[in-house]
Amino acid sequence: MKNNELLERFLRYVKIDTQSDDTSTTFPSTEKQWNLSRLLHDELKAMGLTDVSIDDHAYVMGTLPASTNKKIPVIGFLAHVDTSPETPGGNIQPNIVRNYKGGDIVLNKSNNMILSPKEFPELNNYIGQTIITTDGTTLLGADDKAGIAEIMTAMDYLVRHPEIPHGTIKVAFTPDEEIGKGVDFFDVKKFGAEYAYTLDGGGIGELEYETFNAAGVLIKVQGRNIHPGYAKNKMINAMLLAMEFNSLLPEFEKPQYTQDYEGFYHLVKMEGGVENCTLQYIVRDHNRDVFQNRKKFIETIAAFMNQKYGEGRITVELKDQYFNMREKIEPVMHIVDIASRAMEMAGVEPVIKPIRGGTDGARLSYMGLPCPNIFAGGHNFHGKHEFVPLESMQKAVEVILNIIKIYAEE
Repeated sequence: MKNNELLERFLRYVKIDTQSDDTSTTFPSTEKQWNLSRLLHDELKAMGLTDVSIDDHAYVMGTLPASTNKKIPVIGFLAHVDTSPETPGGNIQPNIVRNYKGGDIVLNKSNNMILSPKEFPELNNYIGQTIITTDGTTLLGADDKAGIAEIMTAMDYLVRHPEIPHGTIKVAFTPDEEIGKGVDFFDVKKFGAEYAYTLDGGGIGELEYETFNAAGVLIKVQGRNIHPGYAKNKMINAMLLAMEFNSLLPEFEKPQYTQDYEGFYHLVKMEGGVENCTLQYIVRDHNRDVFQNRKKFIETIAAFMNQKYGEGRITVELKDQYFNMREKIEPVMHIVDIASRAMEMAGVEPVIKPIRGGTDGARLSYMGLPCPNIFAGGHNFHGKHEFVPLESMQKAVEVILNIIKIYAEE
């Protein structure tokens, strides 16, 4: 495999704007995601995969037929086409730093944006390597276009080397993962894999089979707007009630204070005025019982404030998004063991840890397709400091091929 082919693929994909939109009611949530989905569909066909399809929801699927008659489990690999709506994702201009020598990387002189090992010490692990960064004005899109490029490169390698024994391999690319809707219409039966892996993890070596339990919460605050000169004992300022609501959540159970298995309440959006205001939260915890208690606590705060200010001032809309996939992976832990062995074969030390987030694999696992998550190689996802070492992407390709090899040998 040549690194320049992998790099060219990645750069081709990241330059296509595919941001999803969490306010949209369509699926996919943005029309522009179709551009990458259609390109991948055409590339899979040109590559020689069979049963290549793109459906009405922009799901792309393809099959690499088995090269042997040996009975081997059908396995799949997935990645998502969309990028996060949290940071600008159009007109991406990647910066390629070859033979990184350490120290600061100037992303953009005009806005003084710097990628520094003082803030991101993991950069020191990649001295001498090729690092792909942003230009300091957008995200990069390694989440998850690095995963897409790695899967496509691995499939292309197998197509060009038919002498390599392998079972039937399935690939799929999904939209809207970043807004928690990535597999809303995914047809697991059509996909046809017994086990699968998402290429949607972070730095090299990451191997994950535990995710958060996750819920989205919308708090609606109804105030009463009165001319401020005549407001005494009449005005109810919705913004102040919203601030009070947020103040009643545990101060140190916010993302900036948590790590490892610690859950959190995260205020992601606040908008409104005196008359009405909304707070949008995400609630996360690895422990299902603690997760349930977090949701109940939010409802308890709402009930307290309604008792204080009048019924109906605070309303709560709470929706579960996904659950910890550990429950579905543990009965088939050999699929994690195989991924771990595949990393060791590639000279990569497996770093098995819980995902402080979620993947399409979490929901797929509950849909009957056990699906742990493998590193794609990137860091600082969703922001202007995002970067990915090319060598980490190359190792991810090797891991994919090693997983396929192990299944074929067992």
